[in-house]
Amino acid sequence: MVRVQAAGTGGVPRQLPPLVLASSSPRRRELLAQIGVTPAGIDPADIDESPLVDELPAQHALRLAKAKAVVVAARGAGAIVLAADTVVGCGRRILPKAESDDDVRRCLDLLSGRRHRVYGGLCVIDAAGTVRTRLVQTAVLFKKLNRAEIDAYIACGEGVGKAGGYAIQGRAALFARGLVGSHSNVVGLSLFETAALLRAAGLDPLAGSPAAA
Repeated sequence: MVRVQAAGTGGVPRQLPPLVLASSSPRRRELLAQIGVTPAGIDPADIDESPLVDELPAQHALRLAKAKAVVVAARGAGAIVLAADTVVGCGRRILPKAESDDDVRRCLDLLSGRRHRVYGGLCVIDAAGTVRTRLVQTAVLFKKLNRAEIDAYIACGEGVGKAGGYAIQGRAALFARGLVGSHSNVVGLSLFETAALLRAAGLDPLAGSPAAA
């Protein structure tokens, strides 16, 4: 991993710790690039993401984000670790990350004509081991979907692999009648909250970030 230099006291360059993203999600890398941040390393945590008994969507998102960060920080001493988890919740129910067309259909049937929430758990562990977390909530209202719309969305294939069975940055934008909160959170990473956590860890996106080799 590459360490980049930033101006220190008296103009003397100082070393910035490398930023490691604890996720293989291309969407999160694209979102970070939007604010000028390129991780020096990508290290997916690969933890068990099964919900605990009676665990609520918000609790689930925050727990997983912290668990991912802790696992990756333990094998990358001296780095800043950023981890995130996105959970779609409908009431107290946690919707799955769709693994098949049938999963996508079940999710869309449930979300059709209803308001749901997207919870973004964020965790940053700095080079000194300090853990900082945030929970972001976005309310999304879907139009009433007919069978033809659901069939067409399934056929396009973008819902598989997505929390709640849809991608708001894609064709599912056609379904969202309204949204209150962070749009980037629904895509996979709340940029405002992420930038705040990175700044607290000593990395200001506007001043420069660790870059890949």
